[in-house]
Amino acid sequence: MTTAREIMHTGARYIPVTETLDRAAQMMRDLEVGALPVADANDRMCGIITDRDIVVKAIAHGKDPARVTVGELCEGTPRWVPADADVRQVLEEMGTHRIRRLPVIDENKRLIGIISEADVAKHLSDTEIASFVERVYVTR
Repeated sequence: MTTAREIMHTGARYIPVTETLDRAAQMMRDLEVGALPVADANDRMCGIITDRDIVVKAIAHGKDPARVTVGELCEGTPRWVPADADVRQVLEEMGTHRIRRLPVIDENKRLIGIISEADVAKHLSDTEIASFVERVYVTR
């Protein structure tokens, strides 16, 4: 059984909900990632901010990224999987909620990694990849 821990990208870091979008963009650049989990004051995940969120929801609307916080753009309920989750659970979570990045937490509910569609693709057959892509990307 392949687990989330085995396919995740390590080194994921939270960004505080009160941090500005320009700082989020700088962190993404420095970490070479396109998304950051967002943490509340209790260091618990309360959302995810993506590079696309910054561009489409803020910059394209003329908002100043130095004045808008990541918390202002986070929407919905954050999704995650435990580190010992089977890869099938990972696929189900990503497919059901049509998400491309999935945080992984340890037994203490702390962020330990993140799984992207590229991480998943490395561990699937061509048929499984096609099914995954259809569930996540194809509009219905």
